[in-house]
This record gives sequence, structure tokens and C-alpha cells, in this order.
Amino acid sequence: MPETTGHHTKDSGRRAWWVAALAGAAIIVAGALSTMPGLLQDPLRQEFHWSRGSIGLAASVNMVLYGLTAPYAAALMDRFGIRRVVVAALGTVAAGAMLTTAMNAAWQFTLFWGLLVGLGTGSLSMTLGTTVTNRWFTTRRGLVTGILSSGSVLGQMVFLPALSWTIDRYDWRPALVTLALAAVAISPLVYLVLRDHPADLGRRPYGSDTFIPRPEPAPGAARRTLTVLSRAARTVPFWLLAGTFAICGASTNGIMWTHFTPAAHDHGMPVTTASTLLAFIGIFNVVGTIASGWLTDRMDARRLLAVYFLLRGLLMVSLPLTLTATVSAPMLVFVVAFGLLDLATVPPVIALCRTFYGEDSAIVFGWTNAAHQVGAASASFLGGVARDAFGSYNPVWLALGAACAAAALLPLVIRHHPTTSADVDQTAYATSATRLLTAAPDRKVNPQQRIGR
Repeated sequence: MPETTGHHTKDSGRRAWWVAALAGAAIIVAGALSTMPGLLQDPLRQEFHWSRGSIGLAASVNMVLYGLTAPYAAALMDRFGIRRVVVAALGTVAAGAMLTTAMNAAWQFTLFWGLLVGLGTGSLSMTLGTTVTNRWFTTRRGLVTGILSSGSVLGQMVFLPALSWTIDRYDWRPALVTLALAAVAISPLVYLVLRDHPADLGRRPYGSDTFIPRPEPAPGAARRTLTVLSRAARTVPFWLLAGTFAICGASTNGIMWTHFTPAAHDHGMPVTTASTLLAFIGIFNVVGTIASGWLTDRMDARRLLAVYFLLRGLLMVSLPLTLTATVSAPMLVFVVAFGLLDLATVPPVIALCRTFYGEDSAIVFGWTNAAHQVGAASASFLGGVARDAFGSYNPVWLALGAACAAAALLPLVIRHHPTTSADVDQTAYATSATRLLTAAPDRKVNPQQRIGR
């Protein structure tokens, strides 16, 4: 391990929280970008006469790449450092947003928004939050995970009303320019403040009694990402978590952030009002996600997931009855409840990844998040197709409600302490366990970093 100068006994303290704050700012920008397809649907249809399916296709490509990029981004952070990857991602989303303002064909929307913005936001997903949490914190990980998870919806809360007002008052292009400028504006702060590892400053991770040297850069990021996937794919928990998270993606950003606004508009609700409701969902999402992180530090993550999905399924089924032209009491109840549950699933899933996959948990979560985005992309595209075919979103809400009920059962199948080769391949993580023991022989291993046998 490389020698690190500094006070090895000094806790990272406030610096860890500053690093988390800068990572959260980048996640906030990515979250704001994720809401744009729902706001762009009507303006693009009016200006270019594109179908909802064509617009949904670009959003689907964006979501798929968002998911597929995440595990590679985690490996690239191990190879080149968090700071470089985040700055490059912010530049990519800014370029994609600016190029989108100059498009005049549907394929260009798919290229600029689907490809470039998808790649950039994928690198700013919760794999960034997971990597920062794993490196800079040994205590309060669930709480920090919850805070960073809420960053994406905080971006929606902060930007969505202003973006909706801008589109309604002026045009959709100034809204995209605003997001591009926001990405450019925080890049210098990220470069100046964000550090890859506490050891860079001669500090211990927050809450740790032991100084942890910075690991050597992991070569072959692409190969390592695929190797981790191959190992994880031989385990039962991975597929159960991936299936659960796919349904999570379909029932949240896949349908809500792309189709809630046009669905409410179908019932006579103004677009600005619907966008404001989404912003309020974001407010309660922050509360729910942080609370979920706090609960994850104290309760069984599997049972938390089951409860979250059961309640979300009930909300989805009730949505056709609550959507009206005006904001009613049942609609407000839906906004509060859905907001509390929306991203509450993230901290328990990250905790389970950390439990079963140890130091590879960020990459494994990235692949799990890819399943989340595949589910989201499917709902985004098929939701638009269903609306064109049936003239209503009601069949979509009912189908997703049933899917959430099924997802409530999947986490309960996961064994908390895998002990047999039937559960997990016995050699799949032998090398990971060896690296943990040899890299830091005097290191106290957190119980949440157990390697599944």
C-alpha cells in the first residue's frame, strides 16, 4: 500500500460530510435531468408532431444507459478516482442538454438525450453515493445512504417547478440550458473539494478507529465490472434484488416521472399544477429516504422492502380514483404517501448488497440499479404505447400495482445468512475475502461487509 503522510489517527469529521455534500450536489443535477421527459412530452409533440412512443423511446434509452453505466462508473472510480469521473460526467450531461436544444429529428433526441445524458447521469447515480459512503464512512452508513439517495428527488423538488414555469412561460429550450449551466457551475467545486479517499488527507473514515490506506488503483475497470457481474450472477440474492429493483424502477421514475404529468393533464389538471405535485412528492421523498436509511441501520432490510412495495402497490391501484382536474384531499394523501415510499427502497437494497458482496458492493449495486433502469425504461416506453392504444393510463396503474404486490414477496425469499453452496457459489467471493484480509490485516471489518459464502 502507498505511504500516506498526515495524522493517521485523525477522524475525517467534517470533511467526510463535505465530500458527501458535493456528491449529493452532483446527484441533485442528475435527478433534475431525469424529470425532463415528462415536461417535454407536450412541447415536443406540439412543435415536432412526434408520438408519445417516439418521445418515450428516447427516455427509455436514457434510462437503460443510466442503469448500464452505473456499474462501470463504480469501477472507473476505483481506477481513476471519484473526482475525475464526476467532473467528466457533469461535462457530458451539459453537452447532451445543450445539443438537445438544437435537435430537429426524433433520432437526434434519442442520441443527445438518450445517449449522452444517459451516460452522464448514469455516472452520477447512487453508485456514486455508495462509493462515497463505503470509502468515507464506517458508521451511519444507512443514514448517509438515505441522504444521498434523496439527492435525485431533491433535484426534482428544487428544479421541477422552475423548469415547468420556464417551459410554460417561455419555451423548453431555456429549461435545458438552465440544467446545463447548473452542471457546469458545480464542476469547479467538485474538483476543488471532492477527494477520492480519506487517506489522501491522512485521515480515517468517519467513525473508524483504524486508519485505512488508500487501495492501489484497480486496473481493467471494464473487465472487473464484468467479472463482478459474473460472480454475483451465480448467487441467488443478486437475482432476487435485481428483480425487486426492476419493479421498483417501473413503478417510480419509469412511469411517474415520465407519465404522471401527462396523465394528470388527461384529467384536466394544468401541467404546472401536476409538476408542482411531483415537486411535493420530491419533498416527502427526501424525508422518506432519510428515514428509511435510519431504519435500515436498525431493522431487517428485507422486511422493510416488503412493506414498502406492498404499500406502493396499494397506492398505484388507487391512483385512477384520485386523479382529477383539481387538487383534492385524496390526491394530497397520495402525494405524501408516495413521496415517503418512492426512494425508500434504496438504502435497504444497498445494505443487502454490502452484506452479501462486501467490497464489490458498489459494482453489484450498480448492476442491480441497471435492472432498476431496465424496468424504468420498459414502463416509460410501454406506458406511452398503452396511452396511445387505450386512450388512458388506467391499465398501466393497475398492472404496476400488481407488480408491486409481487415485488413485496421477493425480498422475503432472501436468506439473511447464506450458509450453503446451493444459496451462493462457494468460491465466487473467495478472492474478495482474501483481498479484504490481506490488504488491511489490522482492519476491523464492519459486520455489514461480510462476504457471502
